[in-house]
Amino acid sequence: MTRTARLLTLLAAVLLLGAVGTVAVLHAADRSGRKDQEQAGGPVLTPGPVPLAPDGPRRLLFRSTAWGPHRDEITAVPADRPDGPRTASGLRCLRFHAAAGTGICLRGEQEGLGDRYWAVVLDAGLHELKRYPAAGIPTRSRVSPSGHLAAWTVFVSGDSYAGTDFSTRTSIVDTRGWTLHDNLETFTVLDGGKPLKSPDTNVWGVTFADDNGFYATVATGGRTYLVRGDLGARTLTTLHQNVECPSLSPDGTRVAYKKRVAGASPDAPWRLYVLDLATMTETATAEQRNIDDQALWADGHTLVYALAGDYGADLWTVPADGSGSPAVLTRSAVAPAYLG
Repeated sequence: MTRTARLLTLLAAVLLLGAVGTVAVLHAADRSGRKDQEQAGGPVLTPGPVPLAPDGPRRLLFRSTAWGPHRDEITAVPADRPDGPRTASGLRCLRFHAAAGTGICLRGEQEGLGDRYWAVVLDAGLHELKRYPAAGIPTRSRVSPSGHLAAWTVFVSGDSYAGTDFSTRTSIVDTRGWTLHDNLETFTVLDGGKPLKSPDTNVWGVTFADDNGFYATVATGGRTYLVRGDLGARTLTTLHQNVECPSLSPDGTRVAYKKRVAGASPDAPWRLYVLDLATMTETATAEQRNIDDQALWADGHTLVYALAGDYGADLWTVPADGSGSPAVLTRSAVAPAYLG
């Protein structure tokens, strides 16, 4: 091939790559613009107050992912009509949870060429009480049953739990005096009553038992553990292996969690299980798809969790005792919380 032919071939390749890149950018911009247009056949959303007070009829709150002007806002529906019209609060969160008049909103704000993330504690009227800088991408959040404690987890590096190349930061704040436990990795991990020291410890997925005790996941040495946390003692005591993103049942006797199962794809390794804390007996739920979420107990019998959908994510339910089958709770929704 002559020098001229090589130059022409190179020029054609550059032009082709430029055209492909332009098309990709235009497609992404068009899709982004369409996300702000009302979704055809989607849920009805109306602006209105979304209080976090626990009184009144039971409600289900979540981040609505339906396309339109209220996309990513925290919305509310009656608990017995999850597919009914949504009341949109105007508050946008990436992750959200609430209990007893307290909310935690993990949000991102554009700053320069990147995003800055915050953990924002809310009062019953969704007004900001306190905000804390978050060290990375928001991934999990929980409020204690009393509303006194709020927890959040972010990815400091990496953006998925599926592999091993990630680092998390988990924090807990006590809203009564704003005492902040900025990094639970500084707590002592006890395994068999002895301190477990490892430089690769990660902690995530807090679920509260009361205003001192909680459960979470600790990953270290290539294994994951369910741990019982003690805020006063600053300890994390291992209880059971292969437990991630635990969620404590309302009566405090069981934990729902995602478990890595043998033979599953490395990119989709988890199934939804329930652990009896008294007997350490595991029960597989009827949900056989990959669950990368911290499930929520709708009541003492039913689990709620998110799966990818046509518009962000959909909320599904499944019985906690291994019976029944999965069912759609509501479309275009993620990060649920029950109030009332």
